[in-house]
Amino acid sequence: MGIKMKKFLNTVNNSIHSFAKDEEGAQVVEYALIVAVVSISLILALKKLSTGGFVTFIARITTCLTGSAACV
Repeated sequence: MGIKMKKFLNTVNNSIHSFAKDEEGAQVVEYALIVAVVSISLILALKKLSTGGFVTFIARITTCLTGSAACV
């Protein structure tokens, strides 16, 4: 292995170790995962409501809030 290749591999190795030790990077990844899960949940909920279920959903909320019938 040439000297340039060893130097390159050492640089890559040091970069990986530096990234692994950086806690701020880990926090950013955690927040990104939380945002992704919440976004997917909202998309699935809105998709379900947009296929005709929205009117039913609003009617059920209105029934519960007005107390005109049993809240199911």
